[in-house]
Amino acid sequence: MNIIETRLLTFFSKLANQTIIVAYSGGVDSQVLLAALSKLKQQKKLSNTIKVCHVNHGLSANAKNWQDFATQQCRQFSLPLTIHQLALKKLPQQSLEATARDARYLCLVESSPEPAFIVTGHHLNDQAETFLLALKRGAGLKGLSAMSAQTQLAQHTLLRPLLNISREDIVDYAEQHALSWIEDESNQDQVFDRNFLRHTVIPELTARWPSFNNTLSRSVSHCQDAQLLLNEVAEEDFSKVILAEKVLSIPALLNLTALRFNNVIRYFLAIHDKLMPSSAQLAQISQQISAENDKNPCVKINDYCLRRYQQQLYLTEDFANISAWQQQVVIAPEGTHIELPDGLGRIQFDVIDSANDMVSNEFGRKEVGIIAPKAGQIVTIRFSHNNPKCLPHFRDKSRALKKVLQEAKIPTWQRQRIPFIYYDETLVAALGLFVCKSHLPQQDSSKLKLVWLENK
Repeated sequence: MNIIETRLLTFFSKLANQTIIVAYSGGVDSQVLLAALSKLKQQKKLSNTIKVCHVNHGLSANAKNWQDFATQQCRQFSLPLTIHQLALKKLPQQSLEATARDARYLCLVESSPEPAFIVTGHHLNDQAETFLLALKRGAGLKGLSAMSAQTQLAQHTLLRPLLNISREDIVDYAEQHALSWIEDESNQDQVFDRNFLRHTVIPELTARWPSFNNTLSRSVSHCQDAQLLLNEVAEEDFSKVILAEKVLSIPALLNLTALRFNNVIRYFLAIHDKLMPSSAQLAQISQQISAENDKNPCVKINDYCLRRYQQQLYLTEDFANISAWQQQVVIAPEGTHIELPDGLGRIQFDVIDSANDMVSNEFGRKEVGIIAPKAGQIVTIRFSHNNPKCLPHFRDKSRALKKVLQEAKIPTWQRQRIPFIYYDETLVAALGLFVCKSHLPQQDSSKLKLVWLENK
């Protein structure tokens, strides 16, 4: 048994007997991985069910040929194949390579509803390239930790059993077993940083220091150990600063040293799969949370924001400005629903015969009953107001709307995302908060039920 089959057998002998999903491109790495696993399975040395997943990114003129090759190879190995066909577009602030990688992993996750082992053919040379790319970017320990042999990917476990196997060993295996594989022409284009490292930089380094990739792998291992230690510190600090799922205590954060502050913020964002902030952005977050108490600063990073409100730090999406949006509502006998902007869900309007509960709240569902509009009254949904005086159902005296929202301790950005219901120019309800007393349903009045179904 050769080094690759031995490594695979040793690797999987320590794991549960779950389905193996091979991430298969048709290149030499995934071809050797597939062939070796199939051989071990046929020899009954491996009992796991094996499935194959091929992702057609649609980025090459040869993509269809590669898909056909994957089909032919899986037929030859008598293994089931799932094919995902994509039409990728480059995302802002992300390379096309990163976009393709993220899409590929999403396809792999969707390949099985049950927990499985997703296995890739990444090897020692890939590890060196990943480390050097991180070094070029000025990455910290997390980036320099490169790829781990085992990590969680949604409900699955992502495995890279060949990380300590060189590409030379992989090619030798392919040639000894007379395997066929495809060559992606883009792998030769040194416009891409990874290809420049692969074809120019690393060959120079290994010519001077033949064991360079192995010693670099040891450095990666040291970085991974140090990152685990940082994670332990972050977990301890996180337990002291967390208030809710996406809310941190600012006084507790300010009790931390600058290094531990940065560490726990990165940990917090990693939990929610957010892009890591730069050192400058971390410094800005630290500065903004110490701003004057009457300020509500916001630091925008990629597609999310960190916002301060009343000594709490909130992680939110980068919400669109919807203040100018409004929609007139025509109430139909069978009911009417209105889609809200920026992912806020929809509101269902229904005429009802009984008052039911005046105000009730459930997770993801906000429901109120109000007096139905009079003939000729125009019903609109808005997200802006001119600060009218109002008398919510829970108050005894009227108050300016801004003051009502402040008293309810609604964060400033959420005040701009509350659907306000108007009859003509009169505010009658703020969904999720109150109904104006003058529009609470009476026993003999025509009634309207509003249900706000928010997106989860």
